[in-house]
Amino acid sequence: MWIPRNSVKVRGEPRKFDPKFSGPIHNRHCTDILCCVIFVVVILGYIALGIVAWVHGDPRKVAYPTDSYGQFCGQKDTPNENKTILFYFNILKCASPIVLINLQCPTTQLCVSKCPDRFATYIEMQSSYRNYWEYFRQFCKPGFNKPRKSVTQVMRDEDCPSMIVPSRPFLQRCFPDFSTKNGVLTVANQTTFRDGRGKTRNVTDLREAANGINNVLDARSVGMKIFEDYASSWYWILIGLFIAMVVSLLFLVLLRFIAGILFWIFIFGVIGVIGYGIWHCYWEYHHLHGIPGSDLTIYDIGFQTDFRVYLQLRQTWLAFMILLCIVEVVIILMLIFLRNRIRIAIALLKEGSRAIGYIMSTLFYPIITFILIAICISYWAVTAVFLATSGEPVYKVMANQSLCKYANLTCYPETFNTTNVTKLCPGAQCTFAFYGGESLYHRYILVFQIFNVFVFLWLVNFAIALGQCTLAGAFASYYWAFRKPSDIPTCPLFASFGRAIRYHTGSLAFGSLILAIVQLIRVILEYLDHKLKGSQNAFAKFLLCCLKCCFWCLEKFLKFINRNAYIMIAIYGKNFCASAREAFFLLMRNVVRVAVLDKVTDFLLFLGKILVAGGVGVLAFFFFTHRIPIFTHEAPSLNYYWVPLLTVIIGSYLVAHGFFSVYAMCVDTLFLCFLEDLESHDGSPARPYYMSKSLLKILNKKNMQTKKQ
Repeated sequence: MWIPRNSVKVRGEPRKFDPKFSGPIHNRHCTDILCCVIFVVVILGYIALGIVAWVHGDPRKVAYPTDSYGQFCGQKDTPNENKTILFYFNILKCASPIVLINLQCPTTQLCVSKCPDRFATYIEMQSSYRNYWEYFRQFCKPGFNKPRKSVTQVMRDEDCPSMIVPSRPFLQRCFPDFSTKNGVLTVANQTTFRDGRGKTRNVTDLREAANGINNVLDARSVGMKIFEDYASSWYWILIGLFIAMVVSLLFLVLLRFIAGILFWIFIFGVIGVIGYGIWHCYWEYHHLHGIPGSDLTIYDIGFQTDFRVYLQLRQTWLAFMILLCIVEVVIILMLIFLRNRIRIAIALLKEGSRAIGYIMSTLFYPIITFILIAICISYWAVTAVFLATSGEPVYKVMANQSLCKYANLTCYPETFNTTNVTKLCPGAQCTFAFYGGESLYHRYILVFQIFNVFVFLWLVNFAIALGQCTLAGAFASYYWAFRKPSDIPTCPLFASFGRAIRYHTGSLAFGSLILAIVQLIRVILEYLDHKLKGSQNAFAKFLLCCLKCCFWCLEKFLKFINRNAYIMIAIYGKNFCASAREAFFLLMRNVVRVAVLDKVTDFLLFLGKILVAGGVGVLAFFFFTHRIPIFTHEAPSLNYYWVPLLTVIIGSYLVAHGFFSVYAMCVDTLFLCFLEDLESHDGSPARPYYMSKSLLKILNKKNMQTKKQ
């Protein structure tokens, strides 16, 4: 075992490597057993929480609107089965659509079979009893049949609405039927209406209560058109994603041959662009010679909001030229001194393409990770919905008077009329407010929701960690095969997956736990930031911003450490802490190589993603806009051609990202194996190198073996 000592590794006994075990020959054992046990217990508790939430929860509370008595509108086998729409007695009391949807509007809410289609008031109904009552009564409380009851008493008890306005259903709720006529807002072609309390109101008074409804309705129309576009183009979208998959595979194969060419083309392109910039700055500097005012300094003219003023000064172009010359010299010097490390990075990229070619099954492993994450997301979402709908109906006193001391207090509909609240606060109603409860389970709903989010983050990170460890084990078995491909074990991906599950579940869970804790803290900080947006406390905002930045950096660092720790776990089978420590010191001893490899890999993979998404996107654009003569008749007719186009572009990028993430994991694994190989062996018959011949050639090393060997 190598021990870091002043950043230098002291040689010990040579390690013997076996590709069947992705690393040194030894008996693997289970690692981080305590964390494995905790992980299993947490999963069992998570399942138990889901069962309890399923028993107490009722998703119908989300699907159906609820009236003032906590009864669902449109629920089967109830008196409201045929009454699927929620009607508000006085929509003027509702501040905004958000208040309506949250069922916090301080007015009686009633389930009806249809929305009103005319203007009418209770006073008008009494004056024309025979003509209006049968229509008006369907918007009164069930069982109310006293049309001659005084208006004052009806308004006090809220037996019937004081008025009804033409409405249309949206989100299973009745909203005023707004329309615009000659630039004037109207409801049923009217600009005024009577509120049933002796006043004539303008329809603009309804705007605050239904603010933004027309925009939402327009968005709904757009949504329907988008759905139609997807229905008619899904087949071609899948074809586009398949093309993206094929192009991604071809790009990975071509990297074996063109990785170096692509990189050097980019480097010399950058050098050429900077060189042209130097020449242009010199030309501008020489061209401004003799022009009045061009010899002034930047200090002389001071600060100017118009940047073009500075472009008239020779000093500006001289500064640009000097800056570009410095950048050019730095790039050239870096290429000169890092040329050998760049060649190693390119060789590892080619070796990664070769490794994937021998283990093609690794390209499809992201599908397993995607399925596991999809299961986690689905379980989390369902559990969250059931937890959110686990409460019992809670009723609050809704009073018009702001001075009523009983306002917003809990009440009970069965006994509300026998209390003194209605006498002290005329017009007060015991209205359904939300779902909650006083039991031990209901008191800790928030804690259960936080636990739900935390375990969700843990499981998602575990699924990603399992994929990284599995891929690392498969690619390590390729590297430690002395004779490639004959020494590569059969089914290396399946064997690596089995080792990760059997021996290293605890280590993967440990690394995932650390990352999940940091991510949960970031979620809480984002929630606090959302709550403090309206605050004027500048110090709190600054402190929160600093915390968010620090934890973001910490999360990125932990992801880097975890990724390399999982690779070492796959190779040596040690616990998480030991693997993370060895990986960190190994990388720090080769920090320049790490930086060069990361930048080269990031550039080539980013270029590949852009090429795949851009190429398939251009093809999809010409296809969906009927600009390809051969496929003019096959292309579907669309409302918005950008709907399938954006889907294809984003989907192609995600497909390319999935394939290239495997490639990146392959390169990182081969790189760590290469560093271990370089430090553990010297090319002698007892310690032969496992790296490829191209890497040996770049390093001017070779294996000294007898002919018999």
